[in-house]
Amino acid sequence: MPVLAHPWLLCLLPLPLLVGWLLPPHREHRKALTVPFLNRLLTYSGQHPHEGALVPQGRALRKASLILGWVLIVLAMARPQLIEPPIQKEVAVRDLLLAVDLSGSMETKDFKNAKGEMVDRLTAVKEVLGDFLSRRKGDRVGLIFFGTAPFVQAPFTEDLNVCRQLLDEAQTKMAGPQTAFGDALGLAINVFERSTVKERVLIALTDGNDTSSQVPPAKAASIARDKGIVIHTVAVGDPRAAGEDALDVATLQSVASTTGGVFSHATDRKQLEQIYRQLDELETRKAQTISHRPRRDVYWWPLAIAFVLSLAQQLVQLALQHRRKRSNTATSHAAERSPLEAAS
Repeated sequence: MPVLAHPWLLCLLPLPLLVGWLLPPHREHRKALTVPFLNRLLTYSGQHPHEGALVPQGRALRKASLILGWVLIVLAMARPQLIEPPIQKEVAVRDLLLAVDLSGSMETKDFKNAKGEMVDRLTAVKEVLGDFLSRRKGDRVGLIFFGTAPFVQAPFTEDLNVCRQLLDEAQTKMAGPQTAFGDALGLAINVFERSTVKERVLIALTDGNDTSSQVPPAKAASIARDKGIVIHTVAVGDPRAAGEDALDVATLQSVASTTGGVFSHATDRKQLEQIYRQLDELETRKAQTISHRPRRDVYWWPLAIAFVLSLAQQLVQLALQHRRKRSNTATSHAAERSPLEAAS
């Protein structure tokens, strides 16, 4: 649909009429031709000399082209635009942060992959999380990896393919062999500090107890609750393990309940898939849709028409001048032949 960005400029359309009405015609003083038999000419013609102004009048074609050209120029100044079909964009209203344990115990091969082959825990987590990420359209997702120390692998982004690639490239012990679960929660809180989204969710996955954190998980959970962060904890591995590989189920349950999240425990890949399916249903996608109708400037359309019109008018004028010139030449030749024919 065509619209004008500056329709008020159409008020300039009657400007030439106002100029012609308010300003006097252009005057040029020229010397008249003096002839000795002027009085005789006036007597024969019955006219009387007087002072006056001569206002040249153009041809109708020239007038029409000037008027139409002015209209087109003013129309171009008004900046005509075409409103194109609306473009809809979904803006994320929730930030989702994934904290993945990369400690040495994640090398334990007690999970089966989609083909039924025994794989380590991290490989199974990658497969399930990859499918989980593929359904996060509309969310901004970030990644935190933690072992002896946590670090941010990916800040919040809507590019889910990048998150999946970084997750696939993760290796065990790349953050140290131990488990700093409390420090990972503290780092997640700092990451959420830069978030302007109201809904903030953290999914923390670990297979061991906290062995090297400077911030107790309970304290970090309390701070997260005050800042409106919901933490879902997912425990993987054998609950009967001992030592550093032992699961601190009580701490994981406490962290989840303190922040209003859910605690889940998976001992195989099927249970892990079920957990993330439940989390997917719990954290349904919420997105705000923004509609925008872009405008495309087409001011060059009336300018192009005015240019073509002016060019056509000039060509027609040249053709008429050439035609008159040929006609006058033919008339003069005929006049020159007449006395000769009469004499013969």
